Amino acid sequence: MINLISDTVTKPTPGMLDAMMHAEVGDDVFKHDPTVNALEAKLAKLFGKEAALFFPSGTMANQTAIKIHTQPGEQLICDKWAHIFNYEGGGASFNSGVSCRLVDGNRGMMTAEQVEAVINPPDFYHSPLTTLVEVENTTNRGGGACWDFEELVKIKAVCEKHGLAYHLDGARLWNAMVETAATPKDYGRLFDTISICLSKGLGAPVGSVLVGTKKHMQKALRIRKVFGGGMRQAGFLAAAGIYAIDHQWERLKEDHRKAKELGGALSKLSQVDFVEEVETNIVIFQLRPNEDIAGFMQLLQENKILISNMGQGKLRMVTHLDYTDAMHQQVMEVLGNI
Repeated sequence: MINLISDTVTKPTPGMLDAMMHAEVGDDVFKHDPTVNALEAKLAKLFGKEAALFFPSGTMANQTAIKIHTQPGEQLICDKWAHIFNYEGGGASFNSGVSCRLVDGNRGMMTAEQVEAVINPPDFYHSPLTTLVEVENTTNRGGGACWDFEELVKIKAVCEKHGLAYHLDGARLWNAMVETAATPKDYGRLFDTISICLSKGLGAPVGSVLVGTKKHMQKALRIRKVFGGGMRQAGFLAAAGIYAIDHQWERLKEDHRKAKELGGALSKLSQVDFVEEVETNIVIFQLRPNEDIAGFMQLLQENKILISNMGQGKLRMVTHLDYTDAMHQQVMEVLGNI
């Protein structure tokens, strides 16, 4: 089967497996794992932050960041399509006791003006106190869209003006960085905390890293413990992350090229009503109103192609490390013959 459900379906490459099997490990709960420590130091330095902490998942890293920056009863601002609201099990309310003020942005991206318009007056005690702004780059439901960095800078100015914390869900930040001019240090200077995923486009099997100040990471260490995220000899996983950063970052451009070609092929189908603009490795499209979504997905599956249904009429293909040139040629031929 050609699996285009997500970029999380990849397997470690031979080089990555070799790095994992030769990793020096220790008990990371006591911060005695040298490979985890090396990964954290590497990412802190790369993003120009004081410290970093390794997590088993991006969801846990995001939820920890929310808890760092908020108190129960407060409110964060995010786009209506944000991962932290739609795909993290209601964690913001369950873990931190905060509500989400949703903004009606474009493809998962809101403007500084929209953010400022929904900040609750701090002296109006009838409404939740706004304390955090969160953005996601690239945007998942927005079809892998990359934020305009200048808009992120404008939102930062709004945060500073109103004394709000600023968190970046960088689940696919690596994709954004190879597609745009912004560097890791550019993002590090802008955000208070950033969650950085290693198990999507980079192809590592497990893990995300949260970066921020030393004070934030000391607090994050305690929160991670409460959430059950402490791992023992996690250096085997951290070694995969180090290898992925060193060897599998630049190749993301290949995933983007293939995704754009898939988008072009889909746009030619009579069954397809709309294809979201393809910028990185995610292709989101909708069928015409009278088309059978289940039937279309079944047709692809019969041709050994798996895609995902995001609901509300949205279908998704995601290119990744294990989606080979031969597989791509096969999918392009199937789409061309529908």
